[in-house]
Amino acid sequence: MKKNRKRTLSYFSRDRWVLLALLMMITLVFGRLVMLQVVQAADLKSRGIERRTSDQSLRADRGAIFDAQGNVLAQSIPVKEIIADPKMLTEQIAKKQFKRSKEDVAKDLGTILGINTQDILDKLNKNSLSWINVAHQVDIHKTEEIMALKIPGVALTDEEKRVYPMGKFASSALGIVNQDGHGVEGIESYYDKVLFGKPGFQSQEQDTRARSILDALHQNDPSSPGNNLTLTLDSTIQYFVEQQLDDLQQSTNAKSVTILAMDPMTGRVLGMGSRPTFDPTDYSKSTADSRRNLAIGMSYEPGSTFKIVTGSAALEEGVIRPNDTFADPGYLRIPPRLITNWDSDQKPHGNPTFTQGMELSSNVVLAQVGMKMGKNIFYTYLKAFGFGAKTGIDISGEESGIIVPQDKVRDIDLATMSFGQSNSVTPIQLLSAISAVANGGTLYRPYIVDKITTPDGQLIQQQKPIPVRQVISKATASQMTNVLEQVVSDGTGHLAQIPGIKVAGKTGTAQKVDPKTGAYSTTDFIASFAAFAPADDPKIAVLVIIDSPKSAEGHQGGTLGGPRAKAILEGALQYYGLPVAKETQSTVSISPSDSAVRPSPKPVTPERTPVGGEVVIPDLTGLTMRQVGDTLAKSELHFNFTGSGLVNQQSPEAGKVVTKGTTIEVKFSSLTP
Repeated sequence: MKKNRKRTLSYFSRDRWVLLALLMMITLVFGRLVMLQVVQAADLKSRGIERRTSDQSLRADRGAIFDAQGNVLAQSIPVKEIIADPKMLTEQIAKKQFKRSKEDVAKDLGTILGINTQDILDKLNKNSLSWINVAHQVDIHKTEEIMALKIPGVALTDEEKRVYPMGKFASSALGIVNQDGHGVEGIESYYDKVLFGKPGFQSQEQDTRARSILDALHQNDPSSPGNNLTLTLDSTIQYFVEQQLDDLQQSTNAKSVTILAMDPMTGRVLGMGSRPTFDPTDYSKSTADSRRNLAIGMSYEPGSTFKIVTGSAALEEGVIRPNDTFADPGYLRIPPRLITNWDSDQKPHGNPTFTQGMELSSNVVLAQVGMKMGKNIFYTYLKAFGFGAKTGIDISGEESGIIVPQDKVRDIDLATMSFGQSNSVTPIQLLSAISAVANGGTLYRPYIVDKITTPDGQLIQQQKPIPVRQVISKATASQMTNVLEQVVSDGTGHLAQIPGIKVAGKTGTAQKVDPKTGAYSTTDFIASFAAFAPADDPKIAVLVIIDSPKSAEGHQGGTLGGPRAKAILEGALQYYGLPVAKETQSTVSISPSDSAVRPSPKPVTPERTPVGGEVVIPDLTGLTMRQVGDTLAKSELHFNFTGSGLVNQQSPEAGKVVTKGTTIEVKFSSLTP
């Protein structure tokens, strides 16, 4: 009996331990469930969403850039990125649900996109990747062709493409935008934060079975578009600049050509360009040299155009007067060099006055002026005029030039600096300094952006002229302006004369340093010409620079640069409504019967309906130069002109349908009542 009782107690003991173990297991499972479903529920849900979603940064619409007339110079348009899922494509081909090979797919995509087929195939063969990029910035019409192929795993995402409707127009000033939507050169770079906007954020659910992006949105922080820029660049004046750049490049076969136009009263940049050039919409085909903005990034020895600075400083300090005379036998010996004039092999100048020395562009006279002034005074004005430091213009890529350290300057250095050798300057520095002479003695900081506005046109910032310092007095500026008028009327700048307008200017022909010998070359030059007009109330200042010309016309700045500066000045003054000759009318004459003598544009009947990218040519009859510029700019058209006064002929004729960017030939003539 006792034995059976012991056996029962033993069984009960084992059952108890089994039940206890089961109870503990149930408790652990229950506790784990509580932990997962209650304590860690939020974290696990978040992880689940994260695994099922694809996070995507939303790029903001980049702001547009307009010229002073409101013409679009740069804008962003919607395009697509082509992406593909190599895994999905491989599976569909293996299951024979898609009956073409990867080679066929690569060939089809390559043909439509203009991309090397092998490059696409290499990407499609990367089966370890879920998504690969096939192409960026694809035009909408190409994406329609691609999606019509119904290739498994091929999809589209939104992108933007920066386009420049006027092509190469002002390209070096505008700069470029990379594939990430950021400006990396020029105005686009300097104002990138203003133009770029605020990116957004989007989280999208994915169907992992199809690996395709669905539309179920979980989070959405929308992007904010960038702001717009309006430039001081005026398309009409810029067109004159572009026209002369092309002409000089073709006629001189120069290494480079640079032209800069500025309002000397404010520092506003009116036109800026250089050759070689590039198309910013397709900048991948360009080189860094062709994209370089030479107007702000070229350091060069200016030659005789710098004599304006030397003469102004000497006049301001009372070291010389306009009628002081100097001995000029054609040479000046300052050891270890013999300074000569550009025409020393032709004639000595005798005893010219300072004014005559400027007219003749005499190195000998200006070297003596510099020596009389002395190193300390010379350097005071060199720095006061802004040389050796950046001007602060609002474009990326500006250089500061190079000036010889003052403590290392010898007598021969001071002499050669006085007529534009030894020190290197940039075009923007030089024209800013010359503009200070033109406007009465104030150096202004040059600028190219006039205002910043929101996408809906609200003004954020309006730029105003920024005076840096008063460099010379109004009296000195007036004296030097009179000297420069005589350079154009009676001296080496005579090819820049404009009937009825006082033009102040200075020629420059600088020897370049031969890199092989370290000495100045006798065959390689930089020709230049600087001018402003009207001299007594300047509206525009122009600097033309031709680097290493190879021309039948020679290499002199007056010969090569003078006529081109004249063409820009003359065109700009007509555009501003100023008469450029005594017989040129600037107002509309009315007959005694109150009927206008001047003809006016007529309504136009288009030859056909324009399609995408086309416009109808308006009637320009009777318009002034400025009115023509305004009218054609609205249609994104350009023009060449001849004559002065009012329009009496145009080609193609009004009503013709042409593509945007077409150049219209316009003839002006003076009309009489």
